[in-house]
Amino acid sequence: QVQLVESGGGLVQPGGSLTLSCVASGRTFSYYTVAWFRQSEGKEREFVAGIRGNGADISYVDSVKGRFTISRDNAKNTVYLQMGRLNPEDTAVYRCAARIVPVVTDESGMYTYWGQGTQVTVSS
Repeated sequence: QVQLVESGGGLVQPGGSLTLSCVASGRTFSYYTVAWFRQSEGKEREFVAGIRGNGADISYVDSVKGRFTISRDNAKNTVYLQMGRLNPEDTAVYRCAARIVPVVTDESGMYTYWGQGTQVTVSS
């Protein structure tokens, strides 16, 4: 079992930055592929970024490339999502998810473990 807890969300002005954290329980966190998804009001859940356990495979949705960076510190059981040049379209609940298979996928149904989410609101 893996438990995931997100933090770092909040209200930020357009053009600003935030860093989200996803802290996992368990001693084998380095084996897990972790992804960030987001969902805004009235929209479907969207893959944002994903990273393999060893950090070697990273993927982003096109809309965040060049603005967001996903990284992980396995010693701290933590995956980060650094978000920059935020705009109102980035407003959503952001959730991290994990799977044991060592491949990043944008299919939410392929992830086994999920956090509760953290709200990110981009507004002036």
